[in-house]
Amino acid sequence: MNLKNVRIIEHSLVQHKLSVLRDKETRPKDFREVLKEISALMFYEVTRNVATKKVRTKTPLGIAPGRVISGKMICMVPILRAGLGMTEGIHPLLPQSRIGHIGLYRDPKTLLPVDYFIKLPLDIDKRLVVLLDPMLATGNSLVEAINILKKANVKKIIYLGILAAPEGIKVVQKYHPDVPLYLAAVDKRLNSHGYIIPGLGDAGDRLFGTK
Repeated sequence: MNLKNVRIIEHSLVQHKLSVLRDKETRPKDFREVLKEISALMFYEVTRNVATKKVRTKTPLGIAPGRVISGKMICMVPILRAGLGMTEGIHPLLPQSRIGHIGLYRDPKTLLPVDYFIKLPLDIDKRLVVLLDPMLATGNSLVEAINILKKANVKKIIYLGILAAPEGIKVVQKYHPDVPLYLAAVDKRLNSHGYIIPGLGDAGDRLFGTK
């Protein structure tokens, strides 16, 4: 499998929390909290190279040199619905950032995405967009979400997820090789229903306590 443009975040805390998410005994309340925590931890890596500028800040005791984020501001775009759980963990780190939404569902017969809701900031074309969705399975939904963003003239897109299947990575790399993929792990394969094996089940159902 080609892992070009794929970043696996192997930090011990990330891998610990991934194991909690995988556990079928983890309840929805705990699943939501851990998903927020792992998303925030992984977001540090996503923003590692975001441009900053030097500033001088007046402290109670003097003047201190520092840096603040400059250049393109960030827009977070969760793919509904599971991406919402990741947004809750990340947005407090950059509360000035914008949030867009892309609603997609997967047709159970064709496994192809169908969009039902798109709401993006007017200035999204001037922003760095971080697409959020815990699971990269077939890759079709992510490809469609990236298509939507590129139609809105977005120039810089990063995907942040938790788990991926090799099949999904291959699809995204075929259609959007310019988009970096940040993940906690790449699992073995997809099953006949398009679920990641061994995976963690349906992230949306586990997040919201539905089936």
